[in-house]
Amino acid sequence: MLLGVDVGGTFTDAVLVDGERIHTAKAPTTPDDQSQGVLAAIRAVLDVASAEPAAIDQFRHGMTVATNALLEGRLARTAFCATAGFTDIVELGRQDRPRLYDLAAARPAPLTAVERRVAVAERCGPDGVEQPLDDEEIARVCTAVAAHRPEAVAVVLLHADRWPEHEQRLGAALRDQLGPDVHVSLSHAAVGTFREYERGATTEVDAAVTPLVRRYLRQLAARCRDEGIAVPEVLQSSGGVCALEDAARRGATTVLSGPAGGAAAAAIVARATDQPDLLCFDMGGTSCDVLVVDGGRVQEQGGGEIAGRPIALPTVDIHTVGAGGGSIAWADAGGAMRVGPQSAGAVPGPAAYGHGGDQPTVTDAHVVLGTLDPAVPLAGGIALDVDAANAAVDRLAARLDLDRATCARGILRIADAEMAQALRVMTVERGLDPRRFTLLAYGGAGGLHAAGLAARLGIRRVLIPQAGGVLSALGLAAAERRRDRARTLLLRGDAITAEALRPTDDGEGVSMAYDVRYAGQAFELTVRPERRDPSALREAFDAAHAERYGFADPDATLELVTVRETHRQAGPPVALGAVDDARDRAPQEGPAVVSLAGATVVVPEGWHVRCDAQGTRWLECPPSIEPIAPAPWERDR
Repeated sequence: MLLGVDVGGTFTDAVLVDGERIHTAKAPTTPDDQSQGVLAAIRAVLDVASAEPAAIDQFRHGMTVATNALLEGRLARTAFCATAGFTDIVELGRQDRPRLYDLAAARPAPLTAVERRVAVAERCGPDGVEQPLDDEEIARVCTAVAAHRPEAVAVVLLHADRWPEHEQRLGAALRDQLGPDVHVSLSHAAVGTFREYERGATTEVDAAVTPLVRRYLRQLAARCRDEGIAVPEVLQSSGGVCALEDAARRGATTVLSGPAGGAAAAAIVARATDQPDLLCFDMGGTSCDVLVVDGGRVQEQGGGEIAGRPIALPTVDIHTVGAGGGSIAWADAGGAMRVGPQSAGAVPGPAAYGHGGDQPTVTDAHVVLGTLDPAVPLAGGIALDVDAANAAVDRLAARLDLDRATCARGILRIADAEMAQALRVMTVERGLDPRRFTLLAYGGAGGLHAAGLAARLGIRRVLIPQAGGVLSALGLAAAERRRDRARTLLLRGDAITAEALRPTDDGEGVSMAYDVRYAGQAFELTVRPERRDPSALREAFDAAHAERYGFADPDATLELVTVRETHRQAGPPVALGAVDDARDRAPQEGPAVVSLAGATVVVPEGWHVRCDAQGTRWLECPPSIEPIAPAPWERDR
């Protein structure tokens, strides 16, 4: 059996795969100690499957420990060592503003206070050592760092991506003096590519989150051993899994661990349904994650961002907005209704959960309007409290001078608008026509909003898998093993040879990607040519440049900036499930509400819904209906 467990902001999802049979369960997330919720979800899914822990062959885990630490600012006490004159590199950042037209918008403060930044008297240039690092300076730096009593240290020396010896010597000395309980992150190992700001910021993040990630993972591993459960592998931001101890040593690789599970699941759905072009959105209790599968390939990027901080590591290309079932509706100072990004989370949760929440959320709006049936408990056994939901929405309605139903519809319309904009960011703003995609909706709340969002974007087909409520956990169970390495070369023109394009360790399962630009440009495009030779690289880059910017310059000198090498080992094959009863596959026509395990699907009036042999619901808008028809809650009752 294969086990996948995905920790969300509200629920922790578990999927147990036994051949073509899929068993699912949810348990409330336990923010103070996520491992408690993980074990509760595992026990629940084993109970559903009538299985013993020893039956689990592989356990894959997606978590939000690093993400939550960055969002909430609860991080390890970190010291920052940098080449003299460069200790403030993260604070200086780049000259661009976070929001172009908001002059008051500020970047997040560095994770290391100025008094814990230690200058190192050494210097490497692009061509090698310019000022040696001697033993006396190493001893001085170690003493200065130790005086701050850090839990972690980030070492970011100039040009260490090309000349790492100084970092290696200083790192070894810091580990000897500070002991094994203090984590030391070296920039050449944590990142390995050029651009000092991005390398410094990523290394600082790695140092600050790794002690928390390590503590959590080792605690989880101990609890799994106590209960006879296999120790988990951990999902990285790249969408591939790695050994638990590898993740415990490099916490920054897990900052997008949770959302990346959906990417693996989306690839499974694309193959199983023969729909290679999918626009995917995962709506859970706290946020909505959007990603694109184009031509059967999940879109990736060489770096991402979390909480306003750059992460110069391979990540699935995901855009996240604070719109989930637990997103709180409120009135701003101007009297306008707003939804999110604040969330009721797992504790206390929406008012309808009856756990003490009293602020109106998206889930409460659905309860008020009847799209969630109070007679049907939610996943995890949560019974809906209609009176509490009504009271929460009434309080907001009174502030806005609205009746209850109008206020509830407004909450859902605003949430839809926020998610539709996120879908446009990943398509329209990148030159992709959303109408050529099929919308894949998953997460506990995805099916509630799928058809309405599709209508806004002119999409006529929506897919919702049988395990849609826990699809990210299913993707975890099938995720590939993956190891990434990136190295900056900065080769130009004829210096780009076939030898430079080869991997350092060739073999089965190795794929290559290259960051390329025209000489004189400041930013690169990542391309994956079919062959590892300069002419194929040229063709691939010219085509990518023309697609992105509308023109190409075949006569311009090419510059190869970074080579990215990925070693993959395919994950186990996983099906989406099976439906044996032909009655369950009979087509229906909207309006209707379809209940799935862990999710609810709203079918608008006139739309058709059918169920295939794998249990996937296909919602389709017939040609006779305008696809821009409003969602059910946008109509007056």
